[in-house]
Amino acid sequence: MANTVDANGINVAAMRKAYKGNEEVYTEDQLASRDPIVQFAAWFEEAAKNPNVGEANAMCLATSTPEGRPSARMVLLKGYSKEGFRFFTNFESRKGKEVAANPFAALCFYWEPLNRSVRIEGPVERLTDQQSSEYFHSRPRGSQIGAAVSHQSTVIEGRDVLNQREKELKEQYADETEEIPKPDYWGGFRVIPEVIEFWQGQTTRLHDRIVFRRPRAGETPDEKATHTGENGWVYERLSP
Repeated sequence: MANTVDANGINVAAMRKAYKGNEEVYTEDQLASRDPIVQFAAWFEEAAKNPNVGEANAMCLATSTPEGRPSARMVLLKGYSKEGFRFFTNFESRKGKEVAANPFAALCFYWEPLNRSVRIEGPVERLTDQQSSEYFHSRPRGSQIGAAVSHQSTVIEGRDVLNQREKELKEQYADETEEIPKPDYWGGFRVIPEVIEFWQGQTTRLHDRIVFRRPRAGETPDEKATHTGENGWVYERLSP
């Protein structure tokens, strides 16, 4: 067996957190809605209002090359609806290039104080330039300059390169009445959900997993396990 104690004396294999007890299981009759977007809104509201959740809208975004080489990083959710889950980035970054070449992605929210997680999978579409511009100009001015400064994922010689470019742009746009143009390489994407899974942790590791999905073409669902949701969704319980 591999050594489970790291160089700092931390026994990684022994790290184990207690989640919820048997009296706090999450059952189907506790769903706020049989529409997963409405259900997400209910859980997201709880997370956003919980003072122990640092950033309720922080999510892991996983993308992949056409050859199946995955990459993942944390980004921020900037809006959601039945049309999809929005985030913004540099189109020339690694994730931007991977989405352009292979327009599918997965999102994962983890709200540790609530022992809850939500996973989302689906195709990705770019937002319109108008939608991206509207959001860009709603950001703090410093964040707008930051987007213009950074050619995300490119190699630079050091922090000084960023500092110098930021200084130049701050001087260029010192007049705060002057609008900072959105860079052409910056904008938003929408992940269109085809699968949305709601997970709640149990101390016994018999976690609760309820997944909503779009029915497959020609599928005849097993009515004992597959339930009809709202707005074209079906939902099922998965073994943990």
